[in-house]
Amino acid sequence: MTKEEIVTLTNQVFEESFELAPEKLTPQAKIFEELGLDSLDIVDLIVALQKKFKVQIREDERVRTIRTLEDIYAFILALKQEEDPKK
Repeated sequence: MTKEEIVTLTNQVFEESFELAPEKLTPQAKIFEELGLDSLDIVDLIVALQKKFKVQIREDERVRTIRTLEDIYAFILALKQEEDPKK
């Protein structure tokens, strides 16, 4: 899976789950401050991303460092690469 595919699918999750306008979904957008998600939304976000990408996120400590959309893209990319190191 390419980074572009991850960006597209992640942005779809934000658009569909949180009704955010596509133009707000820039890599540097801060999840809490700029996109307006709260701690309950994060649970929904994790569930949606796990379903979309078929990965386990909950137990991964790296999730605590995520602050921006770019952080999510990089995190998902790392998970997918760990799943299949050839890609």
